[in-house]
Amino acid sequence: MLSAETRRCSPGRGMARRRRPPLPLAPPLVGLAVLLSVAATTVAKTDQPDVTALNVMFNSMNKPSKLSGWKESGGDPCGDDDSWKGIECSGSSVTEMYSSNLSGLGLSGTLGYQLSSLKSVTKFDVSKNNLNGEIPYQLPPNVVQLNLYGNSFTGGVPYSISQMVDLETLNLGKNRLNGQLTDMFSQVPKLSTLDLSFNRFSGNLPQSFRYLINLKTLNLESNQFSGHIDVLAKLPLEDLNLQNNKFTGWIPSKLKDVDNLQIGGNSWSSGSAPPGMEKGSSAGALILLSVLKRNKSSPVSSHYYTDESGHNRSSTPLVDDFKGHKESSTINMKSMEQSSSIGSRTPSAVPRKSISDNEFENKLNYSRRSSEPISLMAYVSSDLEAATGNFHSSRLLGQGTIGQVYKAKYADGQVLVVKKFDPLSFSGSSDFMDLVNGISKLRHANIAELVGYCSDPGHYMLVYDYHMNGSLYDFLHLSDDYSKPLTWDTRVRIALGTARALEYLHEVCSPPVIHKNIKASNVLLDADLNPQLSDCGFSYFYEDTNESLGPGYNPPECTRSSGYVLKSDVYCFGVVMLQLLTGRKPYDSSKPRMEQSLVNYVTPQLHDIDALGALADPALRGLYPPKALSRFADVLSRCVQSDPEFRPSMSEVVQSLLQCVQRATSNKRMGGLRSVSQRSDDSDW
Repeated sequence: MLSAETRRCSPGRGMARRRRPPLPLAPPLVGLAVLLSVAATTVAKTDQPDVTALNVMFNSMNKPSKLSGWKESGGDPCGDDDSWKGIECSGSSVTEMYSSNLSGLGLSGTLGYQLSSLKSVTKFDVSKNNLNGEIPYQLPPNVVQLNLYGNSFTGGVPYSISQMVDLETLNLGKNRLNGQLTDMFSQVPKLSTLDLSFNRFSGNLPQSFRYLINLKTLNLESNQFSGHIDVLAKLPLEDLNLQNNKFTGWIPSKLKDVDNLQIGGNSWSSGSAPPGMEKGSSAGALILLSVLKRNKSSPVSSHYYTDESGHNRSSTPLVDDFKGHKESSTINMKSMEQSSSIGSRTPSAVPRKSISDNEFENKLNYSRRSSEPISLMAYVSSDLEAATGNFHSSRLLGQGTIGQVYKAKYADGQVLVVKKFDPLSFSGSSDFMDLVNGISKLRHANIAELVGYCSDPGHYMLVYDYHMNGSLYDFLHLSDDYSKPLTWDTRVRIALGTARALEYLHEVCSPPVIHKNIKASNVLLDADLNPQLSDCGFSYFYEDTNESLGPGYNPPECTRSSGYVLKSDVYCFGVVMLQLLTGRKPYDSSKPRMEQSLVNYVTPQLHDIDALGALADPALRGLYPPKALSRFADVLSRCVQSDPEFRPSMSEVVQSLLQCVQRATSNKRMGGLRSVSQRSDDSDW
């Protein structure tokens, strides 16, 4: 029956209805085109193998909600009406899975087993996530850039990478890869950047490295590679990082032309080189000499203060190597060549000035001394004794688990803080200097930075800058009625800065650094009330956290010393956040029995908005955005979960607090904080 659009209605009841003449049939070719057009709208645009591979990957990563548009089955990532986060297509093929959208999302699980179906993918980047398991053998076969940096992959480098003839960038840094590298690099001549740093690789470098004729950047830092590095001698390297391995032998003279060479933390040979390597000795000496003349960085103002702790004793501290401090042994060979003390290179190729083998050996032995700190002031004990009034009790700032803290005053007005250790805490000066070196590598704007030390026999001391604002514990619990209380914005800023410091320790340092003494007295406040976390690098001393942390802080899992894990730091940070929220001490025996433990008392009320209002620090006088408490409470409630597995990572905490700050900033742009009488449930933070 014809539709209303194709029939003519009678103008009156008694008139007959007439039919429109039948429409002519479409020509065969036109009809076929129409049918194909209709069919195209119902058929997916993306190649089916690509869709299946992404489905498998999505399921293997535990179906993360952050991957908007992704599906566990089916879908059309290259379709016009279907946007898959991080996926780029060309025609019907997936061509890129890139970092700007897939990096740092907290993705977990594995990569699946079907990535080899993504034959058109040239850029595959899922760096800075929490992916684990072994790197799958099935990887995109024609990839040009492969970046798996900053995950938790284990095992070795899959041999399938050796078949990627177009590969130019391979970044597997900061994972948990181990074992010896397979001799598999002869078929990837286009490789220009290779990063294997901060893993657990061992053994000799593969001889197939010599075929990497386009390699410009090679980063092998912080592994356990051993043997000689002769295989690198003829590569066109511009950046080479060999720090903190077990390499031996002589540094090939060919490496003198590398612009940025980093070689510290190895066991290079000294003395006369074997036949055929005579030039290696003098080249190695030049390299090491330039290491000793590197630019020194200025320490950030910091302050050390302790409280709420008891006593404990231990010996050799644990020292870690950290990412991001290449200045400690970076060499700019071009600038070195321009130095008159070493020689200069001119168009006529003036020979370099050589130094004797004895001088080379002295320099080499000096560079081997891991006990020699970098960019720190060396103090003598007599000077520190005079500045502290011979460590008079009136200069005592605090009694910590591993030493006493004193204020040091100098005639020129400078004020420092000196942490004095019991000499029996160390087996000798080299033991102490290992601790100094480890702490000196911790560089973050929210971490109290070491500025000096004293290692005179029997006198082991660390020196920090002094800040009159003291610690967060002072501000919250020891301030008198005339002190200016911390505003809500300042409290959130303190929480965020402290969280960033812990994020650095847990997720940037490699291996991760556990603090084991997170508490309000170790959160120091600079002149602008920005936080600096102190007591970093001393975790080895804190065998009994019940003793060092004090009541109210110790996580539930720490019934024994070995129970303290990375997520235990998160719990302690949550207790600090509770203090910022309520103004209460972590444990207060003066309170009624049910209120003495801050965590036990407040945790059941964290999701009750009415109860939270009553728990807020009275010093705030109600001057906070209406939803601020509940949002802040949501973050800290996850931190103090009794099961460590349910606590967030510090990067997740940072992101949650950043959202709080962004909401507060947005609210201020719209007119600032309302007064108490103007607050409503609609205002947001």
